[in-house]
Amino acid sequence: MNTNKVRLLVLYGGASEEHGVSVKSAREFSRRLNPTRYDTIYVYVGRDGIWRPTESPDSEPAQGTFAALSTDRSNKGLIVLKGGSYQVMPVDAAFPMLHGKYGEDGVIQGVLEASGIPYVGCGIAASALCMDKVLTYMVVSESGVRVPRHRTISANAVTTGGLKYPLFVKPARSGSSFGVSKVSEAASLEASVRAALEYDDKVLLEEAVEGLEIGCAVMGNGSNLITGELDQIGLSGGFFRIHQESKPEQGSENATITVPAPIPEVARTLAVETAKTVFRALGCRGLARVDMFLTPDGRIVLNEVNTMPGFTSYSRYPRMMACAGLSLDDVIDRLIALALEKEGCAL
Repeated sequence: MNTNKVRLLVLYGGASEEHGVSVKSAREFSRRLNPTRYDTIYVYVGRDGIWRPTESPDSEPAQGTFAALSTDRSNKGLIVLKGGSYQVMPVDAAFPMLHGKYGEDGVIQGVLEASGIPYVGCGIAASALCMDKVLTYMVVSESGVRVPRHRTISANAVTTGGLKYPLFVKPARSGSSFGVSKVSEAASLEASVRAALEYDDKVLLEEAVEGLEIGCAVMGNGSNLITGELDQIGLSGGFFRIHQESKPEQGSENATITVPAPIPEVARTLAVETAKTVFRALGCRGLARVDMFLTPDGRIVLNEVNTMPGFTSYSRYPRMMACAGLSLDDVIDRLIALALEKEGCAL
């Protein structure tokens, strides 16, 4: 490897329901990564959790070859095992492009922390908080940010507790609308809870919020934050679930995404400042997409926070940043620089 370049480890795939989205993100990422700045090692994380090196996200994993991170912090790197021998490949930074469980919940962040490798995105605590919607609501409420009326239920106590229909039934710790249902009457509640329990043993009931669905792409560390243009999701019915659709590259089946969001300037400013407040309150760093509702009376209500948004051709985060003047190439460079900045390094 050329030591004048950043030796970048890219992890993709993963053992969550968002495996396919991660692979698509990595493929788009690999096409936009500047080869003059990075020597890149790609590692495919299978649905079985096993790490296998690949030449690129477009190629098959090497047969009989496996990988793991070294825990020797004085020799940060990736251990590649083949047959009876192994090789340690030095790594300067990692981009854990893993969505959902084991990718955004603090697990991979803990592995990287133990290995001493700087990485793109939120740390352990922020990742765990943002992955759990109930904990997210608890923390941001303390910062004065409005959240939907909600309650946590178990399989043995399916009751709305006074919440009004329509309700959203959600796995508390899942992403991309997997296991989510919209329920308009009590007769459908138990079946929707069972569907959510397939993804998590902690289920959230949440009152539907009347208003526009908007999102804000946030990037930075500490007080130095920038944002992309807000986007707005328009629905013809149901709810936004593009990552579960058969041909998302050709457009959503029930949604249109408009960027910049056609909302008044005063609402735009409030949404951006709310997104920054949420980002800081949860201890985020690097990047996150903050999804919100804009109510008819001009209030902002938090929906959720995604700490590793998609980088696919149809993903919202890159589109919001592009509309603000930052290409995906620029976004990638800045995110890696932010990861190294935390370690006192520079590109």
